[in-house]
Amino acid sequence: MPFGATILDADSLRLTPEEKAFFRAADPFGFILFSRNIDTPDQVRALCADMREAVGRDAVITVDQEGGRVQRLRAPHWTDWSPPLTFIEEAGGDPAHAAAEAMYLRYRIIGQELRDVGIDSNCAPTLDVATAETHPFLRNRCYGEDAETVARLGRAAADGMLEAGVLPVMKHMPGHGRATQDSHLHLPRVTAPEEALRSRDFAPFRALNDMPMGMTAHIVYEALDDAPATLSTRMMRLIREDIGFDNLVMTDDISMKALQGAPGDIARAALNAGCDVALYCNASLEDRRAVADAAGRMTPEAQTRAERALAARRAPAEVDISALKAKLATLTGGTAAHG
Repeated sequence: MPFGATILDADSLRLTPEEKAFFRAADPFGFILFSRNIDTPDQVRALCADMREAVGRDAVITVDQEGGRVQRLRAPHWTDWSPPLTFIEEAGGDPAHAAAEAMYLRYRIIGQELRDVGIDSNCAPTLDVATAETHPFLRNRCYGEDAETVARLGRAAADGMLEAGVLPVMKHMPGHGRATQDSHLHLPRVTAPEEALRSRDFAPFRALNDMPMGMTAHIVYEALDDAPATLSTRMMRLIREDIGFDNLVMTDDISMKALQGAPGDIARAALNAGCDVALYCNASLEDRRAVADAAGRMTPEAQTRAERALAARRAPAEVDISALKAKLATLTGGTAAHG
């Protein structure tokens, strides 16, 4: 039977009996963890085991472990990281050499720390091309202000995660960098002409269109459609055809205020537009159940993409993390990571 067309979260450090029963029935494609789900390594391993046991398979478990303020696993048990844009500056800012190597090492270490506790996906790299006007909620999470730099550093980050056995989720397709509002609170509208979007904003996603998973942007691109990309058939067609991404597309969290309406209706609209799976977070069990019911099961095409993403998981390559950290400290002057 196809997977449920959702990625869902849990309330606390372990699943409640009610959550276990719900997940067993809904069978979501995967799960996402937040800071409220994180305490110690052993606790995270137990929670991941609970989740996979509930659905009876080795489901994907993802997290936002970018660094800076968007980092769910922190010291003392895990490494604390500076924001990506700050980190790149600390590495010398040269994407052809030190910065790319530093990004690879950063995400190789992040990937190892995630995989060690049962997490096998990370919602990174962020391929949004920053501008001087990019909203502060996003700007220092970006990798640069030109598409080539962002693509090169994004590739380095993804390679590090894949070698750790962690599936990257590139975001936010097809490009969030021009947004001057926080989509957690408002619906950003971008007025740039189509050609500028295609040549700059969409370019890093095109360069990394072999990634196993990608996440949509809750943004209106006025030159292309009046609906947010997550709910736009035209934008989803652009992602598939222009960007050339034929792997699994997940929505950004549909509970964000950029999207208006009942969560179940939003989930169904996103799937009808062409997304493969709806991400829904920070809600009551009743609301999660309503979204799971509205989303239903994956289409045959989405199921194929989901299985292809799962097949991209690999056993982590053996590595000396202490040696990687020492090498990274040399590249960055020891300022990029702590713990």
